[in-house]
Amino acid sequence: MHTRWKVANHQADFVILGETPDLLAVDKPAGLLVHPTKPGGPPTLWDAARDLLRYEIANGGQVSIVNRLDRETSGVVLIAKSSNAAREAGLTMQQGGIRKTYAAIVWGHVAEDCFVVNEPIIRLGEVGPSAIYLQRAVHPLGAKSRTEFRVLKRFFRGEGAFTLLEARPITGRTHQIRVHLAHVGHAVVGDKIYGPDPQCYLEFIRTGWTPSLADRLLLCEHALHSTSLALTWRGDPLAFHSGLPVRMQGFLDRD
Repeated sequence: MHTRWKVANHQADFVILGETPDLLAVDKPAGLLVHPTKPGGPPTLWDAARDLLRYEIANGGQVSIVNRLDRETSGVVLIAKSSNAAREAGLTMQQGGIRKTYAAIVWGHVAEDCFVVNEPIIRLGEVGPSAIYLQRAVHPLGAKSRTEFRVLKRFFRGEGAFTLLEARPITGRTHQIRVHLAHVGHAVVGDKIYGPDPQCYLEFIRTGWTPSLADRLLLCEHALHSTSLALTWRGDPLAFHSGLPVRMQGFLDRD
């Protein structure tokens, strides 16, 4: 049975999915930052993990996030409990030994049952104007990036046609799945940067969530969720899984 852990001063808890002497896997809720961005900023998963692992830290441990998720992306996050475990897990990831799977709900009916997007990604501000520092784009000068996709369900709602996809990122670029899906014309539902208009992101920063944004984006937090993470750790296979969160399951159930 999974254990819930309270994040101080945050609206959602995270769930502990599994643990070894060296690693901790948790189910991060959407809206929770992974790392602090500034002193005195909002609560983060890293802060909560330090609280949870305070005994290990008191005995020389260290909290390191192995796979980072965007603030609005929910799902499986792997945490190393020591500097040695962090280095080993980081090397495993660099060598492609950590296999990650995501679920995404996108606009439109995707034509192919299985497809691959193999397009380089760069921070947009490096090659052109962008009002959003973190915004990425497909560009020939970008870093090699590859994502494999599989259709799980095509469905309709009152707002139009949608597809539930499984995504497997082979590389690990910032915003990779979101950028690749927008590039092929099937942006993630609720995506403020890569959805109908990046101005939605700037508007959200200024005003917060509004009925106008709800009409355009449909979901307050984008429909991308890390459903599984698997690796071989010191000779033993490990796998952690997370079911669809309420925001995505509810969107599917209302079709």
